[in-house]
Order: sequence, then structure tokens, then C-alpha cells
Amino acid sequence: MENAKGYIYILTNPSFPDYVKIGYADDVERRVQQLNNTECTPYAFHVYATYEVDSRLMDIKFHTIIDKLNPSLRSIEQYNGRIRKREFFEITAEDAFSVFEAMAEIHGCKDRLKLWATTADEIIEEEMAETISSERKARHSNYTFDHWNIPAGAELVHIENPDIRCVVIDTRRVEYEGKILYMTPFVKMLGTKTCHGPGYVGEHFSYNGKSLKEIEQELYGKQAE
Repeated sequence: MENAKGYIYILTNPSFPDYVKIGYADDVERRVQQLNNTECTPYAFHVYATYEVDSRLMDIKFHTIIDKLNPSLRSIEQYNGRIRKREFFEITAEDAFSVFEAMAEIHGCKDRLKLWATTADEIIEEEMAETISSERKARHSNYTFDHWNIPAGAELVHIENPDIRCVVIDTRRVEYEGKILYMTPFVKMLGTKTCHGPGYVGEHFSYNGKSLKEIEQELYGKQAE
């Protein structure tokens, strides 16, 4: 294969903020357009940086360097009996660029490095993705009764149906109708379809006349909103 000038790139994607994609392309913008034509990711790929090289497949050498430094960073899985190594690495774009810089300094060609400017659309997408991620984590966080400062022995009352009451046993369990249950099995026993019991308990139960959501807001202020 003849040498051909191309680029090793670092791509980011708000869909998976903990990873960057590191690969090679003769035309980076065309490659990004190809990736973004698929509907497999909620958000688009963006170019964080590029490093101009004189031959193809230089990205493989770069992958090898990262693998030797820390093999656990590479996205690797076994699928249908085969090992799949992906071009995704659990590393920040800044750290990946630092490796680019080190390579460029060694070869005396820092002028081949390029940090791409962040566009207004990219900033909006990142903010949207971060907001959605924060809301999801809040909904699915592993709340315990300690989070609401509720002691063992406390009685919780269902807000919409006061006939439904349970007694807190410890930080994660309640007693209901003679059974000691974790929050998710307890909530499912009530006939709800939710798959996350702590979130439901926080929204629909009260303690000493106050909803757990009100208690949470008093304890943590705006963080609980």
C-alpha cells in the first residue's frame, strides 16, 4: 500500500461522555458525516482534534501505545464467541490529546496537531446530554432511608392511598403485611409497574405528614429539584 497523507482523529459524542473514538481517515469531515448518518446514537460525533500523518493505519500504532499503557481503557467485548476490539477508549479527550502531543514532540511535528473549535450546536448538544444524564441518575440513584433521615421503626404512608402503610426496618427495607421487603419488591407488591422502588417511594410516600420529596428538598435544597 502506498503512503498517503491522512489523519488520526479524536472524536467525542455526548451519547457516551466517558469514551472517545480514536481512528484514522483520509478525510475526517467525510468520516464524521458517515458516522452521523447512522441512527444508532442519540447524538452526533464531533471532532475534538486531529494529527496529520504520512501513512495509513497509524491509528493502530496509537491504539497499541494506549493498550500497553493501560489495556483496560479499550472497549473490548466477546460477542458470538469472538473478541471485538473497538476504536473506543475510556479516556478524556484532553488526555488523548496529551498523548498526541507527546507523539508529535517526539517526531518534531507539533505543527501537524489541530484542536478543532467547538461549535454552538455542539455546546447545546453537550448541555442537553448532560441534563438528561443528570436527571436519569437522579431518578435511578440508589436512595436509602438514610438519604431522607428516616429512622428504623418509622411509619411511611402512601400519599394517594393512606390505607397503604409500611414500617421502615433498616436503610433499605420495609415491613408490609407481615413481609420484610426491599423497596423495589415492596413497590411491585403494590401493583405498580415501576422497576425502581426507591424512586417511587420518594415520590409517593410521606413521613410525619411530609412527603419524602419535601423532606429531600429541605435537606438538600435545589439539588433535590
